[in-house]
Amino acid sequence: MSILLPRIAIAGIAIESSTFTPYRSSAADFEVRRGTEEILARYPFTAPTAQYVGVLHARALPGGQLDRDTYEGWKAEIVAGLTAATEAAPLDGFFFDIHGAMSVVGLDDAEGDLITAIRSAIGPDTVVGTAMDLHGNVSEILFEACDLLTCYRHAPHIDAWETRERGLRDLVVASAKVAAGGARPHKALVHLPILLPGEKTSTRIEPAKSLYARIPELTAREGVTDVSYWIGFAWADQPRCKAAIVAFGDDAGAVEAAALELAGAVWDKRHDFEFVAPTGTFDECLEQAVASDQRPFWISDSGDNPGAGGADDTTYALARLLARPEIRSGQVSALMVSLVDPESTDAATALGLGDAGSSPWAGGSMPASRAPWRCAPRSRHWTRPRTRDAQPRCACSTTTGRPACRSWSPGGARSGPPARCSSGWACP
Repeated sequence: MSILLPRIAIAGIAIESSTFTPYRSSAADFEVRRGTEEILARYPFTAPTAQYVGVLHARALPGGQLDRDTYEGWKAEIVAGLTAATEAAPLDGFFFDIHGAMSVVGLDDAEGDLITAIRSAIGPDTVVGTAMDLHGNVSEILFEACDLLTCYRHAPHIDAWETRERGLRDLVVASAKVAAGGARPHKALVHLPILLPGEKTSTRIEPAKSLYARIPELTAREGVTDVSYWIGFAWADQPRCKAAIVAFGDDAGAVEAAALELAGAVWDKRHDFEFVAPTGTFDECLEQAVASDQRPFWISDSGDNPGAGGADDTTYALARLLARPEIRSGQVSALMVSLVDPESTDAATALGLGDAGSSPWAGGSMPASRAPWRCAPRSRHWTRPRTRDAQPRCACSTTTGRPACRSWSPGGARSGPPARCSSGWACP
């Protein structure tokens, strides 16, 4: 193979899946790309020079476990595509484009299962690289099957594309080197028995800020190419969910020393991680919000968080809001951002702008949160669907006999730093 133009295949399934919601993600939740042109077009950077073979890439917003039939179908398509690509000409490298926290019904290590199937198609000689979310998981199976592993270094994830570009660039370099007869990179993995939620691991505050700030110095050492720190995924009940440090490079001793050094630093700070905001029960947070003169005052629920796979359809918070006399009377306005309920959305979208109607807001994927709420929505605002298959959304004023709360969809956020309180309650 040409040293300048290694042949690199790309495929993957990317989703962050909560195993604590009964919601099941399906093909309808994913954006699916097939073929080299479509897959390369997803990257907002110029891919390093190589011969690329795009097979299939599926990506979804956080959700529940992926249904097994959809997963098996995509896995079979990826394996078939890679088998055909390998038969046409040897593959020097494979880029495993994933999130790292996918859960599939019936599997404890979905990415491990997928990469095992992929290895059966591409063989042991192809160099495999992956670039993941730092909230992904690195199982022993995934680590053994990949030669280069890296992840984000910021939470919030301001470096998501930078990480993929770094991962793909390192893969192209390593693949060309191995194709020319060079050695594969050395790698090291250290697992730590620590599992923290994202609300405690923002890299904008300590100790995560300083821990991740150590990485550039470690990667600048002779013989070390990359060092990464995975927080792991707290919203899945699986053995693989834990913190992981991975390093790779040309010098085995330097790589191992770098991984152990960062792992030791994380372990030393394990008791110092704190929530990014004050915490309490929902009622405690609501009491603070009503009494405060700071507006807007945000209460963030980490339990039914749609950004981490929650269904975002439990009515517990709505019930607690409507239990407050200040909100029911209209003395205090409250925004419910947001509540997913297709039946209520259908009822609201059937109204003309400014019109009112009546709808039971049943919502709730958890049995204990299914208490129906009879609402009288008034259609206030429409937002255009982001995808062809998405349903229209609207923001509605809702009442339960007297003015109560407004349901709001993104588009009208106020600027300025809000007061915040994170609710620590869990749905029963």
